[in-house]
Amino acid sequence: MGKAERTRRFITEKTAPLFNQKGYAGTSLTDMTDATGLTKGSIYGNFSDKDEVALAAFDYNMSALIEQVRIRQASERTATGKLKAFIDVYRDGLQSPVLSNGCPIVNAGSEADDTHPKLKERVNDALGRWHKSISAIVQQGKMQGEFRESANSAGFASLMIAMIEGGFTLSKISGDRSYAGQSLDQLERLIETKLRR
Repeated sequence: MGKAERTRRFITEKTAPLFNQKGYAGTSLTDMTDATGLTKGSIYGNFSDKDEVALAAFDYNMSALIEQVRIRQASERTATGKLKAFIDVYRDGLQSPVLSNGCPIVNAGSEADDTHPKLKERVNDALGRWHKSISAIVQQGKMQGEFRESANSAGFASLMIAMIEGGFTLSKISGDRSYAGQSLDQLERLIETKLRR
């Protein structure tokens, strides 16, 4: 890794939590220089503009979140266990460095919806990959006889994402973890009662 690449990575690592916490519009150049200890020239010598830093920060946050899920799923052999790994990551999320300021998908998506087309595209891509991953796990469970043949893979993936993000977002906004806890508990019950044979 060359010096320029190391510097870009350093800037991304230091600003990613800021962008997730303060938002993409709310994170100022001063915030970025304070977080990195670098000058404006150093930041913009490595990134063309703030938008490029924001995109790199979102990608970094998503990679960290995906890695947490991957680690949790690595020891799971069943489709049920793999689905519950997503739940576990979000259940622990408010204390996790990646999720402590909220889910990057919701945070970036709610802000980029009408203001940042490239970021909105990245968020939609991340959401699509998550949906596809859950759908594939449900399909795997059906093929292995673990889940009911009648289970709607795509429909369950949509429901699962909505319940995780809804509960997690309400807990983050209110400071009350019970919203996430109740939503995730209900989701676990749905896996047991609606998917499993």
